[in-house]
Formats: sequence, structure tokens, C-alpha cells
Amino acid sequence: MPHSYPLLLDVCDRPILIIGGGAVAARKAVGVIAAGANQVRCVSPTFQAELPASVERIVAEYNPKHLDGAKLVFAATDRSDVNAAVVRDCRARGIWVNRADSDEAEPGDFVTPAKLEEGPVIVAVSAGSAALSAAIRDQIAKAIDRRYIQMAEAMKTIRPLVLAKLDASKRAAVFRELAGEEAIEVLARGGMEGLREWIGARHPELL
Repeated sequence: MPHSYPLLLDVCDRPILIIGGGAVAARKAVGVIAAGANQVRCVSPTFQAELPASVERIVAEYNPKHLDGAKLVFAATDRSDVNAAVVRDCRARGIWVNRADSDEAEPGDFVTPAKLEEGPVIVAVSAGSAALSAAIRDQIAKAIDRRYIQMAEAMKTIRPLVLAKLDASKRAAVFRELAGEEAIEVLARGGMEGLREWIGARHPELL
């Protein structure tokens, strides 16, 4: 893909279609289900045992009619001509499509990066090679400060409080404070109670 814009996508309650039934298709299904997808269909003449049981199976060769109702599509067969056809058909319908096999002529609309997920913290890495992306991800996993994971968990509680009790002109400054070294160390040493006291001393309106 010559150009890309990174984003995180909510896949809950969105019909997702996977064309293919092999190991790659099974990995795609596992990934989207882990991210909250609950409407996953898979089209293939055969299916690997690793395909999650919750996936709806359609035993058939690919046909454009299978795209009906789909909001996100993965072309994950072992045939480049079929994957290319899926990409073309999705483009014609305005459906976002990922192509598992790389092809410069029909590359699809998005890639699935190597992902590091620790609690609420998600780090996605794309480096033009799946193996290189995974290697970089693994290095990041070794280097990441675990206190940031703890603060990300705390933000589940603190962020709604800030949004509810402070006006927009003050929120950004408070969030910057919470991302700073002092707040992170307070949380590491004193837990949520310590963090509440610390932020409350600076912004009594949050108490």
C-alpha cells in the first residue's frame, strides 16, 4: 500500500465477511472476534478446524452476491485471481477490503498490522513486512514501561470523571498531567486512591 492512515476500528455489530477457509482465514476470524466482532461469515468450499465455532460457514465458491450486507471484507483465499476479484468487487460497492496476499495492482484498502495488546494499551506496527512488523512489536513489548499499562487502566475511571466535571478548556491540561511522570509514579506507588488524592489536590472540582 503506497499510502496509509492508521486507525482503530470498532467491529462490534458489523457484518464481517471472510473469503477463504484456510489457516489465514482462520487467523483473520480469530483476530476480529477477539476485537469484539459478533457477525462473522466465512465463504469457502472447505474450512479448517481452527476456524472459530461462532463463525457462520457458507460452503461455496466465491460469488459477488456473498458481499451483500458486508461492511468489512477479508480476501484470504490461496488463489490470487479470487482475491483480486474480491478486491475489485468490494471497491465497486464501496466496501473496505483487506487482501491477505500482497499484490501491487490490487492491494486492497487496509492491512492488519502486528499488534501488541496489554490491557487497554494497543500498539500497532506496520513495516512493509509481516515478519519485520512482528519483530518490532516484540521489541516494543520488552521495552514498554509497565506503569503506562497501569495508567491506561486507571484512565477507565479517571477519564469519565474529567469529562463530566471539567469544561473543555481545562480537560487537555488535566490529561497532560495524568500522562506525566509524576502522576504515573504516584499511581505506581499509591494505587488509584493515591492518584485520586493527587489529582484532587490540583483540581478540587474533581472530588
